Amino acid sequence: MTTTPTPAGAGTAVSAQNLTKVYGSGDVAVTALNNVTISFETGQFTAIMGPSGSGKSTLMHLLAGLDSATSGRVLLGETELTTLGDNELTRLRRERVGFVFQSFNLLPMFTAWENITLPSELAGAAVDSAWLDSLVDTFGMRDRLTHKPHALSGGQQQRVAIARALSTRPDVVFADEPTGNLDSRSGAEVLSFLRRSVRELGQTIVMVTHDPTAAAYADQVVLLADGAIAGTIESPTPESVMAGLDALRSLETTAGLS
Repeated sequence: MTTTPTPAGAGTAVSAQNLTKVYGSGDVAVTALNNVTISFETGQFTAIMGPSGSGKSTLMHLLAGLDSATSGRVLLGETELTTLGDNELTRLRRERVGFVFQSFNLLPMFTAWENITLPSELAGAAVDSAWLDSLVDTFGMRDRLTHKPHALSGGQQQRVAIARALSTRPDVVFADEPTGNLDSRSGAEVLSFLRRSVRELGQTIVMVTHDPTAAAYADQVVLLADGAIAGTIESPTPESVMAGLDALRSLETTAGLS
C-alpha cells in the first residue's frame, strides 16, 4: 500500500485540489473532508473505500457536483465545478456525468431501451444509435430491450442503469455501492460489465464500495480515513484490500488508545 494519492497529469478526468467539506458550525461542526488533493485518470476504474464516516461518499458527491465544498476546487477535465451556478451544474451533470446507484432508479412504465435513452431525450439530443448498439452488445441486453423493469432481474436492471449512465458518453461515471442490492452472482456480473466498459469502451469510473471483492475489480483503490487520503492500492485483490482496511482499523484503534 502506498501513501500518496494518484498524481494529477495528462488525461485527468476529474480532480480535487485542497478539498474541504465541513458540516455545521461552531461546537457542532464536523469535518467530512480535510484538505484532500487527488485525481482520477481518464480510462481508469477507481474504487473508494474507508470506514463508516471516512468521507468516501462526501468525496464522490463533491466530485460529481452533487454537493458544494467548504473550500478547495473540483475540476471535471478543465472545468471548475466549484465556480458554477446551479443551472450550469445541472447542465454539466446531465451532459458530462453519469450516475449508478445502489437502487436502480429505472422508470417502471418505460422499457429497458426507453430507460437507456432517457438522458438523451431529456437533453433534447439525438440518440447515438451506433454507441448505444455497442453498449447493448457489450452488456448482452439485446433480448431484454423491450422488457419493463418488473420483468428484469436485479442484475439485468442494474445493467440497464449502467447503460443509461454511459448512454451520453460522459466524462466520468460515479457508482455508489452499485452491487449493494444484488446477490453475489449478479453483483459479480455487474462489476464485470463495469470493468469491461473501462477496458473496451474507454470509460472512466469512480466507485464507492465497502466490499473488498467489489473493489478488486478496479484498477486502483483509494483509501480514506477521517476525511483524508490514507493510501492507494494498485492492481488490488480482495486480500490486499482487506489488508489495507485492517491497517486503517489498527491505526484508528491506536489513535483511540493514545
